[in-house]
Amino acid sequence: MLKRLRIKFIAVIMSIVTVLFIVIFGLVLHFTKQNIARESIQMMRTQAFRPPATEPMHKPDNMPDNIRLPFFTVHIAKDGELTAFGGGYYDLTDKELLQKLVDAAEESSKNTGILPDYDLRYIKNENGPMKAIVFADISSEKAMIRGLIRNSVIIGLIGYVVFFIISLLLAKWVTKPVEKTWNEQKQFIADASHELKTPLTVIMTNAEMMTDKTYAESDMDNFTKNILSTSKRMRGLIESLLELARLDNNSNRAPQKFTTVDCSKLINDSILPFEPLFYENEMELSTDIDENIKVEGDKEKLRQVINILLDNALKYSDPADKVTVKLKRQSANCLLSVTGLGTSLTKEDCENIFKRFYRVDQSRNDGQSYGLGLSIAESIVSEHNGKIWAESENCYNTFYVSLPV
Repeated sequence: MLKRLRIKFIAVIMSIVTVLFIVIFGLVLHFTKQNIARESIQMMRTQAFRPPATEPMHKPDNMPDNIRLPFFTVHIAKDGELTAFGGGYYDLTDKELLQKLVDAAEESSKNTGILPDYDLRYIKNENGPMKAIVFADISSEKAMIRGLIRNSVIIGLIGYVVFFIISLLLAKWVTKPVEKTWNEQKQFIADASHELKTPLTVIMTNAEMMTDKTYAESDMDNFTKNILSTSKRMRGLIESLLELARLDNNSNRAPQKFTTVDCSKLINDSILPFEPLFYENEMELSTDIDENIKVEGDKEKLRQVINILLDNALKYSDPADKVTVKLKRQSANCLLSVTGLGTSLTKEDCENIFKRFYRVDQSRNDGQSYGLGLSIAESIVSEHNGKIWAESENCYNTFYVSLPV
């Protein structure tokens, strides 16, 4: 998928570059040819309206200096006699060639044109007392155009190679977020499949045992309890997955209309149900909460974040130790922190702990944790334009949540 996406991206970029090169070089070539032809015709027109020279075989002394192209003029008398003069670039004694040139120019109804067989441009003047045709050599023009085309092709090829290399780098850079999301999605599906496979295996195994009549009634009751407890665990996992899906879906929609929430009161209210749980585990729950700190947000979702952090501290902090919850105002933000003593987190753990299904200590998995709580908390905090992160020092792990007040 990613390879096809990169190929399509490169194909689009190179197609645009090709069209741009064709348009740019085509316009440059077109306007260059027009300018050269205009300059040539202007100089020829200047010569066409000059009187015939007294010495036809030599350059007239009064020839303008701005006429640079090789040219010659043929005056046609009423009796058809041809008189030619020019700058010595041509052999004007060949009357037969001159007649062919005049005849070829006369065949056209246009006053100006090109004789491709002779590489000459002509302009006719029939307004004066004597008819005149000025011929100018265009071989230098053709050579100039050929050189321009050759240079354009060389520059185009070099530019094409450069843009191709740039498009390769851009394709890799542009698809990097897509690749990351794709890999995370594949990892998420694999982890979810693994988490669902284990309880399903337990349920199926116990169900198969229940069909075996050799087991006693007490064993059947144990099988039923196992199926029930595993089903509850499976339901909890599915509910967590659905919650993540809802949060991901909401992040792609328009921002929700939040209300003003008293964050200080919310945290105090959320702590109350956890105090007996900490007491049962012989753990102390300490609080340091500034009063009257208010934020804009969804009250229930913010309560869910607090519950996730407290539940995480309850499960993974060492027994007979203290967990500290703080809420402080910091200029335009408020900072919530939950600190507990436990297995020290590495820098890599602090970065990965918010990933879905990530667990620092698999051996301490009690079967009720799915590795999704902190991922849900991160999604909720992001939805509230906040930030959540973890730090660890001397085995004290602290989870921070920063929200705009």
